[in-house]
Amino acid sequence: MADKHVVRFEPVGIEIEADEDQTILRAAAEQGVMLMHGCKEGQCASCKSFILEGDDIEHDRYSTFALPDFEKEEGYTLLCRAHAYEDLTIELLNYDEEMIHSGLPIQQAVVEVVSNDHVTHDMRHLVVRLVEPETLKFFPGQYLDFAVPGTEETRSFSMANTSSREGGRLEFVIKVYPDGLFSNFLDSELSAGDRLEVTGPFGVFTLRDNPGAPLVFVGGGAGMAPILALLRAMAERGIDRKTTFYYGARRRKDLCFEEELRALEGKLVDFRYVPALSEPDDAEGWDGEVGLITDVLRRRETGLAGADAYVCGPPPMVEAALELLPALGVADKRVFYDKFTTTGEG
Repeated sequence: MADKHVVRFEPVGIEIEADEDQTILRAAAEQGVMLMHGCKEGQCASCKSFILEGDDIEHDRYSTFALPDFEKEEGYTLLCRAHAYEDLTIELLNYDEEMIHSGLPIQQAVVEVVSNDHVTHDMRHLVVRLVEPETLKFFPGQYLDFAVPGTEETRSFSMANTSSREGGRLEFVIKVYPDGLFSNFLDSELSAGDRLEVTGPFGVFTLRDNPGAPLVFVGGGAGMAPILALLRAMAERGIDRKTTFYYGARRRKDLCFEEELRALEGKLVDFRYVPALSEPDDAEGWDGEVGLITDVLRRRETGLAGADAYVCGPPPMVEAALELLPALGVADKRVFYDKFTTTGEG
């Protein structure tokens, strides 16, 4: 068994024990400490932190865009790739006091496929049923890691449902990438009755309690899944905050869950769904918003001071939204996001 070391997080004063063979982020998650993170692959920098004490630390492979060499030399680290080989004190640069103590236990589970249907030409609606264990606690907006059969790889997918779904069912909206490792399996092999191994929950894309504050959701592609989970949870809980969901697609055939989202406009007191097409076909007769979703957001929202914003989708869209939202008045600390980091292998 690998040696354990104490890792202390400041300024929150929380200590965990981390095995040498697990990342610091994973060790924290297993002990119910929910640190800020995104991709868990060393690409998004959401978990970037600073080492205050200790230097015996090693990193799994990561992107130098997330952690440039000069920052690593200065003492910065990515917790999702870092292994502690001595006791450490780490300064969290990005943390949420509301969330940090609310971590749920990480579980390994076996699920059985219930259905695997197209919702667009390149996205699947995967529904699975928990087999062992029969229940899994998670917050709406979180995700699970799927083990890719026949490999040692995993892929992360957000759940579209709330934890109240009956029968242990979980829903996912998954983008199919050409020649993707999981995509090929999902698209051509996976069928009802097949079983998969999953681990989780992970992620901090969860609804913060902020009564009265308007909500702005900005999504694209499979970013539909966690935002749909949050909207469904709001409907179940009777949350009546003013809410707008901006969803960007290329063409009409790329839109999904339209009927449910329109129905939610009737269930939620002050909710608007605003889809936009960046490349509409004249033959489709589209009379809605046209343009990149961030351009539509800029046109329609003149001031968002006091609002909470949630962003999930392809990295270019997320980056553009993260730049725009503060300019529209959203406080930096009130912008919450999931950015999909594709490996090129899907």
